Amino acid sequence: MSQFNNVTVEKNANVYFGGNVTSRTLHFEDGSIKTLGIMLPGEYTFNTGDKEIMEIMSGEMEVQLPDSSEWISIIAPQSFDVPPKSAFHLKVKTISDYCCSFVK
Repeated sequence: MSQFNNVTVEKNANVYFGGNVTSRTLHFEDGSIKTLGIMLPGEYTFNTGDKEIMEIMSGEMEVQLPDSSEWISIIAPQSFDVPPKSAFHLKVKTISDYCCSFVK
């Protein structure tokens, strides 16, 4: 899907890691939430509340998922799931465009 219809967008940006990761939050009519954002090259650790589905639409990175010592290469377009109440690590190699879906 290349576009979302019938959404409410929060005007304020979510800004992390000194501006190296930014996103905007989208609210859907069914109550679901997604963020659309950009990550600049660097290393980042994110914590989750809900399960997350990270869809990488452009860019290249490595991800280390919870309870794993392995780094997985992600080259867009590709996605990965992160369990709730956990942390995952990213080594972003190129500017990356992403969509994160929060699953309740």
